Amino acid sequence: MNWKVPLFRIYWDQDDINAVTSVIKKGMYWAIGPEIAEFENIVANYLGRKYAVAFNSGTSALHALMLVRGMKNNDEVIVPSFSFIATSNAPIFVGAKPVFADIEEKTYALAAKDVEKRITKKTRAIIPIHYAGSPAIEIEYLRELCDKYGILLIEDAAEALGASINKKKVGSFGDDAILSFCSNKIISTGEGGMVVTDSSEVYEKLLLTRSHGRAEGNNHFFNSNVSMDYVSIGYNMRMPTMVAALGLSQMKKLDKLISMRQRNAKMFNDGLQDLDIVLPFIDDNINHVFQIYSVRFRDKKIREMMRVALTKASIMNKVYFEPIHLTHFYKDVLRYNISLPITEKVSSEVLSLPMFANMSDDDINIVISAIKHALL
Repeated sequence: MNWKVPLFRIYWDQDDINAVTSVIKKGMYWAIGPEIAEFENIVANYLGRKYAVAFNSGTSALHALMLVRGMKNNDEVIVPSFSFIATSNAPIFVGAKPVFADIEEKTYALAAKDVEKRITKKTRAIIPIHYAGSPAIEIEYLRELCDKYGILLIEDAAEALGASINKKKVGSFGDDAILSFCSNKIISTGEGGMVVTDSSEVYEKLLLTRSHGRAEGNNHFFNSNVSMDYVSIGYNMRMPTMVAALGLSQMKKLDKLISMRQRNAKMFNDGLQDLDIVLPFIDDNINHVFQIYSVRFRDKKIREMMRVALTKASIMNKVYFEPIHLTHFYKDVLRYNISLPITEKVSSEVLSLPMFANMSDDDINIVISAIKHALL
């Protein structure tokens, strides 16, 4: 369909083109070039973490982290059902069991009280997400729970690079955190991901895991004719150098991109504030970066009516997210049979509207007008 207003559009400029072109023109180092470590360092420094390891996707980053942190059969990992499916699939990749907990209704992140009810002797980790660019409002309580029970806090910060709560950046609360740079994220490299951590042991193991269990220090492809040893099991999860160069260029624009998104969100908030709609949660202590702009309607019937109206007006929209525990794979194949009332309620009422950094006033006004026309 030819959308008048798409759900997202990637922001790029000539600097991005130049960064990628520079790597291509070298004629080598396309797989393991210096730009990868530079990208890792700039992200680690931005988040105040000691180490960062780049991967070919956020899913690979979380998969590798499950392996490195020793998740295994019969281990339990508490996750939200209101998330992209990779959050819950990653424990399954290594034989562990995702245990779904319910969410709170402000930032749609894991609710600490419900999480605590689900902690058992088998629980190894909690993986909260920071939904739509908003920091999880109960992240500090989740940190306290993990300390209390001696389990890991792993932040799925795929959607929230640059967000913060009480001036502490998302990605710096957990023992580890993962980021995503796929197409609709705050900065994009098309595909790509990263783990940030303060553990040197985790860092070293991640390097091995992403590259066939082979030490990377001597740059095997180009700087050494010595056969390398393979010291552990590993995969090919590496980020290409062109992708890292693009990430470096995008990181230079991060603050600008966040400001542009926040400006757009304010215009949406101002235009929709008098309607019977729940707008994104805003608080003085929270820096919301609006990777997605999601609103909630009174019930599913109204939400579905709005989806039809926006689609007819050529305005793309999407439900982020349908509950994972109600998907065919989890419900019918894995036989999950649980009730998460808040997750199910929010998922039936939420709708994500177009949001991208360089939206024009016309783009935003078209969306606002279509919503008003449908509701009033």
